[in-house]
Amino acid sequence: MVFWIAGAVGFAIAYLLGSTPSGYLAGKLLKGIDIRERGSKSTGATNVLRTLGKWPALVVLLVDVLKGVGAVVFARWFYPWFSTVSSGTPPTAFDPQILEPWAVCLAGLAVLLGHGRSVWLNFTGGKSVATGLGVLLAMSWPVGLGAAMVFGVALAAFRIVAGGIYVIARHRANIRRLLAGTEPRLGEVA
Repeated sequence: MVFWIAGAVGFAIAYLLGSTPSGYLAGKLLKGIDIRERGSKSTGATNVLRTLGKWPALVVLLVDVLKGVGAVVFARWFYPWFSTVSSGTPPTAFDPQILEPWAVCLAGLAVLLGHGRSVWLNFTGGKSVATGLGVLLAMSWPVGLGAAMVFGVALAAFRIVAGGIYVIARHRANIRRLLAGTEPRLGEVA
């Protein structure tokens, strides 16, 4: 029971953390615009780069990565703490060390879901690339660093952003524009 309560609380907190719309807020604060009405209509760092410029995009990128990191770090702290506080000594079948990886994975999925389907933006949002990188970095920094390096090489070679099954699904509109030859390259105005 403790795992399910902690999991539900952790999921909700990670979702809300992910749903903080940093790109949308950057558009509103810096230019008074709804970034979802410009460029790729996403709230992510790539659309912020195309719409607002390099420095706002860098800030949005860092905030979005930190959302992913924060959700995993929180889950790693929260689940064992909650298990200890709520039941004193958990039964051996529900050892927090065994179930903690599940809670961390659940938090990682929740932060991605929150970023892509923000409650604050009527369940629209970004495409979860930077937030997913943050999740990977917090879960296993060598894997996250490897993914970032592959992404960087692909970006340098093609100057187009894409990757991963969930991310590909979130990039359907971009893929359609790629196939039609109308997807703007980084540095081009949308």
